[in-house]
Parts: sequence; C-alpha cells; structure tokens
Amino acid sequence: MTSPLEAHIRNIPDFPIPGIQFKDITTLLRNGAAMHQAIDVFVERYRSMHIDAVVAIESRGFIFGAPLAYALGIGLVPVRKVGKLPADTYQVEYALEYGTATLEIHKDAFKPGARVVVIDDLLATGGTIAAACELVERAGGVVVESAFLIELAFLGGREKLANRAIYTQITY
Repeated sequence: MTSPLEAHIRNIPDFPIPGIQFKDITTLLRNGAAMHQAIDVFVERYRSMHIDAVVAIESRGFIFGAPLAYALGIGLVPVRKVGKLPADTYQVEYALEYGTATLEIHKDAFKPGARVVVIDDLLATGGTIAAACELVERAGGVVVESAFLIELAFLGGREKLANRAIYTQITY
C-alpha cells in the first residue's frame, strides 16, 4: 500500500556513500500540510491505545515524538546519545555497521508499567530501535509499539524486532 506522503520524500542517490539511496524527509518536513498529515496519522493510531508516554529517539524521533505527545496530552521521554542526559541513566551499547553506539534514558523516565510508544523517523536494520526498547524495559516501561515514518524493508529491521509490534507509514 502506497502512502500519499511518499510523494514528499526526496531520494538522494549515492548519499552518504556510493550505492546508498538516501530517503530525505526534509522535503516532507518543510511542507506544512504533509507534516501535519504525518503527525495526524500517528495521533489517530495511538489516541485510543492508552499510552502513558511517547519515547522519542534522538534526534529525528524528536520531530515526530514531541507533537505526538502534545496531541495525546502525555509526556515525552527522550532517548539520547551517551552523555546528553543530566540525571541517572540506563545505558545500552549496540552494534552499528562499522562500530558501536550507546544510547541512554533517565532511570526515572516514567512509572513502572507505563505503556509507551517508541518513535523514530526510520526503521533500517533495527539496531537503534532494539536498543531503545531495551532501555524502556530496563526503566520499567512496556513498549506497546514502535512507530516510524519510513521503513526500509530490504534491510531487515522488522525481522530483528520479530517479537515487537511495529507501525510504519511508508515502506520501501
């Protein structure tokens, strides 16, 4: 199924390296109507799911997470790169294509048993979202679903998250 939002995603060939077809969301973000539609789709999906918090992954997840949390009248919990959060945190290191990265969440991000949706702009290989979900669970939360504007299905991220509920608006 094709999303009407797909027309607002720009394809940049050979970025950041030759052979990569980069999906540029800035063309969607600069279009007020398209941005509004993307947020509204998320809001309608989660309005009746009794979500306690939106967990947004640095940095592009913040773009979608903040307006979603605002529209639902709930809090926003950031998952950030190591060293960016000021209070006690849980950390998780995960593999990248060439190396590792570390994400963290505040230990007191939400009450135990809080129902959360974890949001980011893109599902690729699944490493970042798997790490974020692990952090949520270590902090006592329950991941109801992971949400993305775009999924690059050919990279297999969904398979890495086979036991988790996933929602995407656009799939390539």
